[in-house]
Amino acid sequence: MGKSIFLIALLTFGLLSTVYGEKPKDEWDIADLQTKRLAPTALSELPKNIIRELQMRGCTIPQTYDNPKPHNVIHGEFAKKGRSDWAILCSKNMVSVILIFWGGAEKNVSEIAEMPDKTFLQGIGGGKIGYSRAITVVGKKFIMDHYKVYGGLKPPPIDHEGIDDAFIEKGSSVHYYYRGNWLELTGAD
Repeated sequence: MGKSIFLIALLTFGLLSTVYGEKPKDEWDIADLQTKRLAPTALSELPKNIIRELQMRGCTIPQTYDNPKPHNVIHGEFAKKGRSDWAILCSKNMVSVILIFWGGAEKNVSEIAEMPDKTFLQGIGGGKIGYSRAITVVGKKFIMDHYKVYGGLKPPPIDHEGIDDAFIEKGSSVHYYYRGNWLELTGAD
């Protein structure tokens, strides 16, 4: 048993050193490393072509501390009404980006909102730290209600869905595709 614990400690230190290039600086580095990240195959709703593309890109899907069900994979009408697109939060080397698969195709994938996973860590009580970035589909009512309450960039005419990119219990912004560009609109505060 003592040898097993010693080996686990050596492996953990080795992995941490590989990821960080040195010993982790603090408990936040350790929490970042311990964030649950699922393989694309763990999300059964994903089409096989998207799973293959995510695997080729080396993606895992980070999971928030508060939701035991697999998440951070969504589909909605992100470019126009009537076409189903997929958005996946892809974590690679502890940095996440939202990938948008237009019409479910693996060609011409858009990448938005790239940020280090560590940015979305927060204290969750009891001396614990949890990962807190989540993406969800939002519609016109959510977008307009949040604009009316919080202001910000005036939304264009809303005729399809957006992606709410949330730091759970802190705030969010909405990514809305308009005329070939991604706008960042007001989300929750």
